[in-house]
Amino acid sequence: TIPLVLESKDWVHGVMMGATMGSETTAAAAGAVGVLRRDPMAMLPFCGYNIGNYFDHWLKMGRAIKRPPKIFMVNWFRKDAEGRFLWPGYGENLRVLRWMIDRINGRARGVDTPVGIVPDSADLDLEHLNLSNDAIARTLKIEPGEWRREIDSADECVGKIGATLPAELEHRRKSIAAALNQCS
Repeated sequence: TIPLVLESKDWVHGVMMGATMGSETTAAAAGAVGVLRRDPMAMLPFCGYNIGNYFDHWLKMGRAIKRPPKIFMVNWFRKDAEGRFLWPGYGENLRVLRWMIDRINGRARGVDTPVGIVPDSADLDLEHLNLSNDAIARTLKIEPGEWRREIDSADECVGKIGATLPAELEHRRKSIAAALNQCS
């Protein structure tokens, strides 16, 4: 569901992205391989206090910092219909990191979507990269139906947090869901 790279729209959105982050289990994790596992900010096993309060801490940090840093997510592992990775990975990941640095410095464009900002493919360094335009488009694609399911799945995770879930995160999640419902 996550495109090759996704920039949060602002600090609250970035905290929400981290709070609802999921990944597939691998052989390195206990249990079945390939199962979606919600692990907010990759901290669930390590957080020594209520995770809702942990999210609130990060929201407060954003308010305390004069210019909060941009927040990005990457997905090097998006696959095509045949199960092959779309992005070559390894050293080619520097191309994505370069776009992120250029965004931070105001030198690259982004495409605003209901779930965040993705690169304009013209701003990614794709020179000498053996990828079709279709493959590049698929790495960056935001599929509203997939994202609606993603939001529903994340609801299960944040629903367990209860009353300590910061209202800002719940409001942002609902506004993203509403924007996705406007998409075809």
